[in-house]
Amino acid sequence: MSTAKINGQPPAIPQELPGHEEKYFLEGPRSRSKEFFFCLKILFEFIRGFRVLHFAGPCIAVFGSARANPGSEYYELGRKTGAGISKLGFTVMTGGGPGIMEAANRGAKEAGGKSVGCNISLPREQAANKYLDHHFNCKYFFVRKVLMFKYSYGFVILPGGIGTLDEFFEALVLVQTHKILNFPLVLMNRSYWEPLMPMFHKMINSHMISPNDLQYILVTDSIDEAMQHLQKYAVAQYHAKRTQEFRRLVLLRE
Repeated sequence: MSTAKINGQPPAIPQELPGHEEKYFLEGPRSRSKEFFFCLKILFEFIRGFRVLHFAGPCIAVFGSARANPGSEYYELGRKTGAGISKLGFTVMTGGGPGIMEAANRGAKEAGGKSVGCNISLPREQAANKYLDHHFNCKYFFVRKVLMFKYSYGFVILPGGIGTLDEFFEALVLVQTHKILNFPLVLMNRSYWEPLMPMFHKMINSHMISPNDLQYILVTDSIDEAMQHLQKYAVAQYHAKRTQEFRRLVLLRE
């Protein structure tokens, strides 16, 4: 088996994260006892995440690169997006890390809104930013994604890399398959995301997807247009879905 090279060099082997099992999760079957105790770890991680985010309020998830530097075009776009979401009355939820995630959380705090994050333990890029009211540190990517989608009523996707694409398509699949309500998706920065559009049109022309699958996607450069899209769909869907309010329980230290 050949090994791909980058600039003539073999790819660097990532360092193992101490105490974490991501490296082994998809390697195949293990003993029944190991599988059972691994499931218990996942269960307790979900429960811990539920406790942290239960009272976060209705959220809009903002996805984007961890590599955008403060003051850059994309960082400032994230900051304005976070502020706009807060003014709609939603909590800004991000992956909790630096870059665009930090920018969105910062914008929310500067606008007087609420800001939460679902961080992930990685060898680099993912220290929790300082603009979070609450954050939960996940060990497993799939737990993190479930938590972010569970508490969100809309999704704003800013420029990012492979992880951002993964989050966008995950949200789109959940909407398409009706696993979640038809929550809006906003792709911010038209020039960055425009290359996706020909592929979507090819899928439609090839009858692989329906035009209705894309009806809740907005591609825009305008913060105002993005907020109007969220106002039109996310606010209505939130009120349609949430009819129950929860009280804090002293017994559970809430």
